[in-house]
Amino acid sequence: MVHDDRRTAGFKERTRLADAREALLAAVTPHERTERVELVDADGRALAEPAVAPADVPGYDRAAMDGYAVRASDTYGASGRSPEILHVVEGAVDPGTAVRVHTGSDVPDGADAVVKVEDTERVGDELEVFRALAEGKNVGERGEDVREGETLFDAGHELRPSDLGLLRSVGVEDAAVYERPRVSVIPTGEELVESDPEPGEVIETNGLTVSRLVERWGGDASYRDIVVDDADRLREAIQSDLDHDVVVTTGGSSVGERDLVPDVVAELGEVLVHGVALKPGHPVALGVVEDTPVVMLPGYPVACIVNAFQFLRPVLKHVGRLTDHPVPTVEATLTRKIPSSPGTRTFARVRLDHAGGGGSRSGGDSRGDDDTRSDDDTRGDDDAAAGDTPTAEPTRTSGSGILSSVARSDGWVVVPEGLEGYDEGETVTVEGWEWSA
Repeated sequence: MVHDDRRTAGFKERTRLADAREALLAAVTPHERTERVELVDADGRALAEPAVAPADVPGYDRAAMDGYAVRASDTYGASGRSPEILHVVEGAVDPGTAVRVHTGSDVPDGADAVVKVEDTERVGDELEVFRALAEGKNVGERGEDVREGETLFDAGHELRPSDLGLLRSVGVEDAAVYERPRVSVIPTGEELVESDPEPGEVIETNGLTVSRLVERWGGDASYRDIVVDDADRLREAIQSDLDHDVVVTTGGSSVGERDLVPDVVAELGEVLVHGVALKPGHPVALGVVEDTPVVMLPGYPVACIVNAFQFLRPVLKHVGRLTDHPVPTVEATLTRKIPSSPGTRTFARVRLDHAGGGGSRSGGDSRGDDDTRSDDDTRGDDDAAAGDTPTAEPTRTSGSGILSSVARSDGWVVVPEGLEGYDEGETVTVEGWEWSA
């Protein structure tokens, strides 16, 4: 529970981001619910059981080239000056004969090689072969791609579009997957309205943003109505959604008189962390009620988004048995200094400019939770021309209520706890929140 002295003094101690996230993940367990879905609906879903091939692919020996199916022994000695002469027939291939085939077609009985059409010349039913072939040449054997009974993907594998194509190729039409994690999104605050704000009122945006992020990250979001700053109503809203895998609130997470959400969670269950050493958004709180994780996000929009990425995304992936892929990144050169306070992890919004260069997005997280940087972290690719690196212009390092600073940015630069910032001209890693899934 938040005591009166803390309301007065604020957050004297703040938990390191990595420690806070670890405490949250350690307190929750992945769900066990499964379902069968058609492959067209299985993209991004985690397999609940191994996917095993029910048949060979291909299911027959197939021609790998347009040409003629032959017996390799009939071509021995063939050359451009001294071709072997074969008789073109239909059906099976007997000694001294050839059958016309096309790429992907069944290799007829008796044949063990395919001579490419450009290595032949046909005159009527006679075929001149100008190249000697080894047995198996230009033939794709049955099961060359997939063998019957082969395990294609283990349980827990997150299906990609190419995986779905492979499953369809072996005759699989549906897959057993884990259900999408169900997330309740509860916006809170006396000042929030749906539209037409009066002086002192604010249009609710955090719940909309967070619920759409949940859907993008592979969850099913229940976007609830606004709940005012009243302990009884907050308690009722949280308790009514404890059948979800995650409950997330927006607003009311700090230590002011109207910041009641941590108190309510403490009464219903346990607050694991309240106050994290990150900027913007240190008033985030994390708790558990009846085995359901409750992520209490700050009300300022930028702080809400930053903390959603740092806490809601990993816990959603964890309970839903989904892979928490690294956020895509791009290396860029700072146009001006980014300040930061030692001991606090800072997320500075930046806008990228690719003029004169083509920096590419990649799927790595070059910083993780380390306080130090290696040469690779700061210098990028030494072999790349300077013009290939885009520039990163900080839009804001403060102002967690300025939502437009997020919408007008391409990502953020993460300043680890052990640094006082980055200097102008330094190469930094830009993490893209809009690029991730």
